[in-house]
Amino acid sequence: MTASFPTTSTAIVLKGLTKSYGSVEAVRGVDLTIGHGETVAILGPNGAGKSTTIDMLLGLVRPDAGTVSVFGRPPSEAVAAGAIGGILQTGELIRDLSVRELIFMVGSLYPNPLPVDEVLSTTDTADLADRRTHKLSGGQTQRVRFAMALVSNPDLLVLDEPTAALDVSARRDFWTVMRKSAASGKTVVFATHYLEEADAYSDRVVLMTQGKIVADGPATEIKARIGRRSIRATLENVGDDELGRLPGVVNVERRGEAVTIRCEESDAALRELLTRYPQARDIEVRGAGLEDAFLELTGDHAGPSEWVPGSESDGTNR
Repeated sequence: MTASFPTTSTAIVLKGLTKSYGSVEAVRGVDLTIGHGETVAILGPNGAGKSTTIDMLLGLVRPDAGTVSVFGRPPSEAVAAGAIGGILQTGELIRDLSVRELIFMVGSLYPNPLPVDEVLSTTDTADLADRRTHKLSGGQTQRVRFAMALVSNPDLLVLDEPTAALDVSARRDFWTVMRKSAASGKTVVFATHYLEEADAYSDRVVLMTQGKIVADGPATEIKARIGRRSIRATLENVGDDELGRLPGVVNVERRGEAVTIRCEESDAALRELLTRYPQARDIEVRGAGLEDAFLELTGDHAGPSEWVPGSESDGTNR
């Protein structure tokens, strides 16, 4: 490890963490253990406690109760030794420096930084090395923030909504770079409101709501907890009410001629569908997605599409 900490079997141990802001209980008894080399996504609706938990993990916020251990030591010691690199929701780059100057300056704060050129190459920012920080696009800025997190040569990367406000292409580029870093054996913890990122890039998903953890495991395992399946088909001139009477159907959604039928008993529903409506075509049967599991396990009926990036940055709603 980069930091001179004793080798432990785990990277992170959170025990009984609680944190309140006035009358708002942001985090209520969180217990979480993360092993070396794991990539863990933290999901939850607005106000679930994700950012507050991350702030306590980084030592930026003191818990009201409970303990935080990073590589067997308090977060402050791990940060000072350069063992933790982080990207937070808030904060701007120092203006009027070149990217190279900024990365060099940040690296100089730690005992064993990586060579600047190596960091620029790893984070795909070499072409930005001589550009001034205030002349970067949103996607470029985020890559530079990642370079700042990486230059200390950390064993743990903590990312709070790292792709918020990035377009689809920039998000894909960011995660391509992140996967290179994760492949080197670093532990990665990230909070995101993009469920597809958690599904695609994490080894494990931690689902929070109302300050508590309600699910913890691989995305496939969490999705399997929801026995529901979806039948998709092209079917004209059949009312949603009729389809809703098929056995085990929970709800029906239609977009033009395409219909999605969510049901508890997909086999029975499919057999009945084909018996009643043999004209149905283009049929697909799919298991529950992470969004289905998210909605059911958190009871959040607004849905992730209505989350507002950065809304957890205010201490009254974290």
